Amino acid sequence: MKMNRRNALFTFAGAAFGTALIPGSVLGANGKVNLAAIGIGQQGGNITRSIGGLPNVNMVALCDVHIDSDSPVLTDEQKKGYKEQGWMSEKATPAACAAEFPGAKKYRDFRKMFDEMGDQIDAVCIGVPDHSHFPISMAAMMLGKHVYVEKPLARTFQECELLMTAEKKYGVVTQMGNQGHSGDNYFQFKAWKEAGIIKDVYHVDAYMNSPRRWHPWGDVAGFPAAEKMPEGLDWDVWLGTTPEYHDFSKRLHYGNWRGWHQFGTGCFGDWGAHILDTIHEFLELGLPSAFGTKKIEGRNDYIFPMQSTVNFQFPERNGMPAMDIDWYDGKGNWCPRPPEMGDRNPGGPGKFIYSKELVFHGNSHSDPLQILPYDKFKQMLKDGTVSKDYGKHSSHHANFINAVLGEEKTRSPFSVAGPLCQMFALGCIAQRLGGEFEFDRKTNRITNNKEANRYLQDDVRKGWEQYYKL
Repeated sequence: MKMNRRNALFTFAGAAFGTALIPGSVLGANGKVNLAAIGIGQQGGNITRSIGGLPNVNMVALCDVHIDSDSPVLTDEQKKGYKEQGWMSEKATPAACAAEFPGAKKYRDFRKMFDEMGDQIDAVCIGVPDHSHFPISMAAMMLGKHVYVEKPLARTFQECELLMTAEKKYGVVTQMGNQGHSGDNYFQFKAWKEAGIIKDVYHVDAYMNSPRRWHPWGDVAGFPAAEKMPEGLDWDVWLGTTPEYHDFSKRLHYGNWRGWHQFGTGCFGDWGAHILDTIHEFLELGLPSAFGTKKIEGRNDYIFPMQSTVNFQFPERNGMPAMDIDWYDGKGNWCPRPPEMGDRNPGGPGKFIYSKELVFHGNSHSDPLQILPYDKFKQMLKDGTVSKDYGKHSSHHANFINAVLGEEKTRSPFSVAGPLCQMFALGCIAQRLGGEFEFDRKTNRITNNKEANRYLQDDVRKGWEQYYKL
């Protein structure tokens, strides 16, 4: 009997509870993990190649709203179109990625893929725009599939909360794509915190000051006008849960979606995870008690501001003092440089961590911290107070697959990544509205602004409500 997508989702989910929810218990051919990749262009393609190329992975399905189901080879017209529409290179297209996995079945709609291959997939990797992280991740977990999804975890506070709840309910392995969380900075920060080198932190300045795609747009007064739809694009699936229909435009897709409140999480959601992840986890920050904008230039109802400085305040936690974070983004919006830095160029993006005894400087991703001033750091290395040996560990992608096999635990599961991304969601609300906001950490509500509270979640397009019901 042919099942519709909604019925198939819940039928497969029920069948999966007996086995697929146990890591390592259901594997593909020859003990390998049967993987499906959803979103295989640009960064999604990089993830697909990396995870799909591991020796213990068997790529069984590829899904992308642009995928060419008949041929992975681009026509001259497609090449021209992709270049005009902003693809980084021909290699970054879904067709180029699909050509590297000729044995995988190809789909444009992840729901159809799950309908037809739900019993042949052990895990999924997801590299799609921010606004579609949630429904695809939720659909996969409901089916008992292990999930790797790129950062940020989701676009709204509510979606992050639901994904954390689903992770517990369905018992699957999860990993948010935050590659630095499996690198030297992760293991260094953990070791230095346990050794008491990082302690009594009272303030952090974090920054990402490069120009962004939306900076040249100026004052945007509405969503862009309709443009010619690229051939073969499944725009309805691309829109996903978006409550209102918006016509195709190159100002939304490709990559440009990040600048829109409705589709992305701006610079903060893009880079915050690479800069603040270890600070957030090992200093046990959770959610702020207050947040707001210290600076905002070019505030707009549709796109993220040109510049913003957002402050987050955290209370005392498990013997650690109250602290705050200032996040700086926008071209030229630099944070103060600590005197201990001297005249050295800090580079960027990065952060300065201020504690009662020491000042730390770090860049992004897996780059380890340095202690300021550098002469003091050199002396601490020389006398053995600190070390540059952080051990050898699996990569972020291998860590996920090893966890699916029951050999490791993921370092950035939804339970860890969720509160971090909820902080990003709150910051995005501040960037959208401007102002100062009080937050109740027990009820997860903004207590002094009804409009801001409304943006903790979004309306859902008809036909997509099922992913929000646990």
